[in-house]
Amino acid sequence: MQEPDRVVVPPQSGRSFRVKAGDVIRIIDPKGQQVSDLWAFSTEGRLDWLSTSQTRDITERLFPKPGCHFYSAAGKPMLTLVEDASPGPHDMLYPACDGALYERAGLPNHPNCRDNLMRALSAEGIDLPFAPDPVDLFQNSMPQPDGTLVVEASINPPGGYVTLRAEQDLLLVVTACSVDHHPTNGGVCTEIEVEIVPGP
Repeated sequence: MQEPDRVVVPPQSGRSFRVKAGDVIRIIDPKGQQVSDLWAFSTEGRLDWLSTSQTRDITERLFPKPGCHFYSAAGKPMLTLVEDASPGPHDMLYPACDGALYERAGLPNHPNCRDNLMRALSAEGIDLPFAPDPVDLFQNSMPQPDGTLVVEASINPPGGYVTLRAEQDLLLVVTACSVDHHPTNGGVCTEIEVEIVPGP
């Protein structure tokens, strides 16, 4: 197998990556307990994006498992979860953290995943009037029996990762979540690593 390209996503930031159908993408949490937001956008003609609601509907699951596809807003497979070398879970219910979240917490002008997404898209010449909900890799936010949603500290260990396969040509955006005022990321924000191995 060809040596992977590796990119480090610094804490509280985001990066974009172009991949081809068949490429293998590994998203790694080197230090543990760091959530990573993932978005995917089609680069094959008409704009389409990974939809967590379509994915939940088509797979009939709240959380992904190996072998499951992530589907687009148009209902097309975009990515496949090939391997999950983490205890999970991987949230598909929450939006990206944004400026309003931090303002409510008394932290104006705080780095956030929504702004990091929009900056990455703008650099690629894409202007969206909204932010699709991401797949929140390694985020520990299980629904409770009474229906409430509770975000607890990630249980991902150092080096925990997921491996994905691109099912079409895509623009991926990966962030290292910015939440540092809540236990989401274990109380401290760290980097995320992304490895990309070209397909056959």
